[in-house]
Amino acid sequence: MSRATAAFTLPVLLGLTLSLALPASSSLAGTAAALVQATEARPAPIARLVQADAAEDLVAVITSAGGEHRFTIEVADTPDERAQGLMFRETMAADAGMLFDYGSDQDGVAFWMKNTPLPLDMIFIREDGTITQIAADTTPYSLEPVASREPVRFVLEVNAGTAAKLGIVPGDRLRHPRVTGP
Repeated sequence: MSRATAAFTLPVLLGLTLSLALPASSSLAGTAAALVQATEARPAPIARLVQADAAEDLVAVITSAGGEHRFTIEVADTPDERAQGLMFRETMAADAGMLFDYGSDQDGVAFWMKNTPLPLDMIFIREDGTITQIAADTTPYSLEPVASREPVRFVLEVNAGTAAKLGIVPGDRLRHPRVTGP
């Protein structure tokens, strides 16, 4: 005796798919169909996996009068990644951050805090790794632009108060494989 079935292919994490064959009359078949439809309508995740040989990209070091300060970072270097940034994040580890990379020094680099519940310090950095300015304790959800006063290649976002707590000031330096300076 054969039973009518409904087959579904469901994309799951890491680009894998899950195939299901369920009895067509089953309530699970309807649930699977709805899940496939919702998954297909959802935009692709912004985050990219980083290969093990690029592990050094995951650490940024700022050298200041108070010593070396290491941050475990995510890198946002595409327009979509930079647009997403840390939006919707509710927590971030004390030694974590996001490094925005524009590829070369750019005029007019500005951020806002739309959809960002975390207060942040924004550290603006030249291509050679020199910190030019720090926008401390930005206001969550604010639509006010936070702009660099001069061309920068990088912006490192960390938890609000981190720069002051660690004594990070303009003139200090970022060390990271993407920095082209000394």
